[in-house]
Amino acid sequence: MSARISAWLPDGASAALSASLSRLARTDDVAHVAVMPDAHVADDVCVGTVTATTRRLLPAAVGGDIGCGMVALRLRADADLLADRDRAAQLLSALRRRVPHLLRPAAGAPPLPGDLAEARLGAPRLEAMKHREGRMELGTLGRGNHFLEVQRDEEGALWLLLHSGSRAMGPAIRQHHEALAARDPSGVRFLDADSEAGRAYLDDAAWAARYARASRARMVTEALSLFAELFGVDADASSRIEIDHNHVRREEHGGRALWVHRKGAMGLREGEPGVVPGSMGSPSFHVEGRGHPEALGSSAHGAGRALPRGEARRRIGARQLLREAEGVWFDHRLADRLREEAPSAYKDIGAVMRAQRDLVRVVRRLWPVLVYKTP
Repeated sequence: MSARISAWLPDGASAALSASLSRLARTDDVAHVAVMPDAHVADDVCVGTVTATTRRLLPAAVGGDIGCGMVALRLRADADLLADRDRAAQLLSALRRRVPHLLRPAAGAPPLPGDLAEARLGAPRLEAMKHREGRMELGTLGRGNHFLEVQRDEEGALWLLLHSGSRAMGPAIRQHHEALAARDPSGVRFLDADSEAGRAYLDDAAWAARYARASRARMVTEALSLFAELFGVDADASSRIEIDHNHVRREEHGGRALWVHRKGAMGLREGEPGVVPGSMGSPSFHVEGRGHPEALGSSAHGAGRALPRGEARRRIGARQLLREAEGVWFDHRLADRLREEAPSAYKDIGAVMRAQRDLVRVVRRLWPVLVYKTP
């Protein structure tokens, strides 16, 4: 028997998406699947999917970038601050120096925060990575759809928005534990939550989520230091919103205790704040959850890809990206390599937000002013 699938898709499901969701719903112990409006096909389990089980853990339903999420923070400045090309170029150049996108040199890498350094991961290989890649990647942005963006809201105030995750550590943790997992007839691998292997996965996934949060905190600190040094601008700490969208948590829904896996979906209780980013040329939204029961209290985590990366590279040229992102400061030298991040490679964020009116309330709309990201 297949689990129930509840969906908030703006344009229906493609054949590939439907097949992937049906496979997931047929997996033993899956009690409910909620499909967010930004859902798209990915390996094993679709991005934008919320999967509830009673006793099994499904690492694929969390994904590799465990703890990936966003931080938003209002700056005490308005959009005029970055109206000047020279100021924007100065900020982008400084961000490249202070917020690396891949690795810090081993000699200059910061120590891991005490709780991350002391907690033991579930395998010697992961422990070795923690003290090598974990240190070198702490506070680094990553590639693809990870970004640091300066945005303006409807009142003209500037906000910082950062999107990043657990870097190499999250995928390594997923791969290690999936290799030890059993395989359901559907093909989805699983661990028993009450087993030693299941508890080890939960411990390591929780570590990855803490690592991702610490990494975001370091990047936010660096960015705010730059605003203070370059422009004499600080931030309103009380405005901070932080939410992650790749996790597994024990939650109660409909009177049942469930393991709720979210892969590219925010878990928002009634009134809880979140952020739904668009693309580097389209609006983002600050939202509050409505706690919709059929969505397991979840929301889309962004616009969601409309084109796979390979297809986007074939179909979108650098000139098209420049047209679509007109008016937004970014490093134009990277335009050819950022084609797969063009706004047209993503779904219409307006359609996504309309499709999830029952899931969230819009608090604030924001538009990109400056985008720092690398291919």
